[in-house]
Amino acid sequence: MTLISEPVRAELISAYTAPDRHYHDLRHIEALLSLADACASAITDRDAVDAAIWFHDAIYDTRRSDNEERSAALAMARLAGTADEGRIARIAAMIRATAGHAVPDFADAAAGRDCALFLDMDLAILGSPAADFDAYEAAVRREYDWVTEPQWKLGRRAVLAQFLARPAIYATARFQASHEAAARRNLARAIARLDRSAG
Repeated sequence: MTLISEPVRAELISAYTAPDRHYHDLRHIEALLSLADACASAITDRDAVDAAIWFHDAIYDTRRSDNEERSAALAMARLAGTADEGRIARIAAMIRATAGHAVPDFADAAAGRDCALFLDMDLAILGSPAADFDAYEAAVRREYDWVTEPQWKLGRRAVLAQFLARPAIYATARFQASHEAAARRNLARAIARLDRSAG
C-alpha cells in the first residue's frame, strides 16, 4: 500500500464506511486485500493492484453509471506524483475495467495478468459459499433500495444472466478452478429465485 498516503487512505476509509454502503464497503476492500495476499506469488506489481483495490469503488453512487470512471479519475488525482504516469494509468485502467469485468489490452503482459487477477478477486463473491452469496445479494439490494421491486428484479436478472452467459466468468485459470463451478450454481439459483418471485 506504499502508493497510498495515510491522508488518502483515511479519505478512502471514510468513503467505504458511509452509511449507504452495505456491500461495497470497507469489508469488501479488506476481503480483496486478503485475496491479494493469497495470490501474492502470481502478482507482479502488488502496490498497483492494492491501489486498484482501494480505489475501484471509492465513488459508488447507485443512481449513476459512471462510478468506475470517476473512481479512476480520483485515483489518478490522488496518486499523482507517487509513481510514473504509465503506472498510474495502468491502475486507472484496472479500475475502469471493473465496469464490464473484461481485461483491457495492456502493452505490458504482466499488467494484463495482474488486472485479470484483480478482476477475478472482485468477482470472487459470486463463487463464494451459498450463504455468503445470498448475503451479498441482500446487501446489494439495500444499496439500491430506491429502485422499485419490479425494476430491481428485471435489472438484477439481466446482470446475473450476463455473467452466467459468459464462456468463463473468471479470467484466470486459478479462479476458474476454485470459483467457476460455485459461481455458476449461485447465479443460476439467484436467477431462478428472481423468476419465481416475478411470476
